[in-house]
Amino acid sequence: MLWILFLSTILGLSSSLENGLVRTPPMGWMSWERFRCNTDCTTYPEDCISERLFREMADMLEVGGYKEVGYQYIIIDDCWLDHTRDKDGKLQPDPQRFPSGIRNLSDYVHKLGLKFGIYEDYGNLTCGGYPGVLGHMETDANTFADWQVDYVKLDGCYSDPDTMITGYPEFGRYLNKTGRPMVYSCSWPAYQIGHNPNYTAISEHCNLWRNFDDIEDSWASLLSIIDFYGDDKDKFGSVAGPGHWNDPDMLIIGNYGLSVDQAQVQMGMWCLMAAPLIMSNDLRKMRPEFAEILLNRDAIKINQDPLGVQASRILRQGYIDVYSKPILPSYQNKYSVAIGFLNRWTSGTPIRVSFALSELGLNHPSGYSAFDIFSGKPLGNFSPKSTFTADVNPSGFLLVRFNLLPGRIRKTGSRSEIGKLNLQFPGLTGWKTEL
Repeated sequence: MLWILFLSTILGLSSSLENGLVRTPPMGWMSWERFRCNTDCTTYPEDCISERLFREMADMLEVGGYKEVGYQYIIIDDCWLDHTRDKDGKLQPDPQRFPSGIRNLSDYVHKLGLKFGIYEDYGNLTCGGYPGVLGHMETDANTFADWQVDYVKLDGCYSDPDTMITGYPEFGRYLNKTGRPMVYSCSWPAYQIGHNPNYTAISEHCNLWRNFDDIEDSWASLLSIIDFYGDDKDKFGSVAGPGHWNDPDMLIIGNYGLSVDQAQVQMGMWCLMAAPLIMSNDLRKMRPEFAEILLNRDAIKINQDPLGVQASRILRQGYIDVYSKPILPSYQNKYSVAIGFLNRWTSGTPIRVSFALSELGLNHPSGYSAFDIFSGKPLGNFSPKSTFTADVNPSGFLLVRFNLLPGRIRKTGSRSEIGKLNLQFPGLTGWKTEL
């Protein structure tokens, strides 16, 4: 009986991912949203999918301060491949756009102290029409290991979604079998929207997974993704945690479609949702106000919180949505909390929000110190019965970190009642919004 139990344990481990990687959400840069499948290097020599582009973006992670705050992956997306495999059936890059080869590019990225990622597809073809992994899974996994790849994104175009529950784990096993640690990013549930993806299985076999539409460079696209996560109809938020992350897609901050306030919305929400912070923008042309958002250490600290809890939407009232995420530090089995206030209103003046902390589940008897993440300003200390009031700009975001105070707040007024921090956040009866 003991031998059977031991054997079943070993088999269970071998069939799941368990590679020990990305214990906090991965951070880096990817080509797709900003540069798409631009293969015309004659007309667009700076912007086509080529080794030049990825070398320059790797350089910008280094000199732009991104590496210093945690961005470390440089990830090639689709359209890097030649249209045919080599004579041995192995993948090969387009020889005109990647004349030095993928291993050479990988070595360049590694010499900068960064990590290297690449794209493939579970189907017969990639979304851009290049060779997929079907029929070549073990060969392609070994090729990636030979190229010293650190991160593999596996898309799902030109495939049967019904086979993904076996196909994606199979490729993950081949990646593990190589012996090289490679983050495994799956697009499995994104091809099963509305058909109840098996998130338990997905979280067992993937480090992160796309589960909704591709992001586009617009406020409408950003808001649709946020709403999908806020609704969480498939309960995917419950399976997220260290080593296994829901991926709402790339950060589009610094491109063309978002204002500064809307860029703060994306950064703040991605940090609350414990989402991968994978930028897709032109770091060579980044305006300072957008770089400041992407480099915000206080926001990144919330994203990289070791608890790894994905925020929940705890209130939707009028134009205001409220999201909450338990974070460290903790004290006497209670947690600090990051609260995000999203203003969906797109015109006019800011909306004023006002609430007692206890009505958001913040009832630690010794109170909290509050900090505005994007302004960088301390907001003072609050007891659970204190009223917090602030303005949120149209299509803007207020992100506040409420750190537990280990001792009593020295403040006039009535003492707060001793209570338990309720992470379920019951009904909020005293909420007010003002226009």
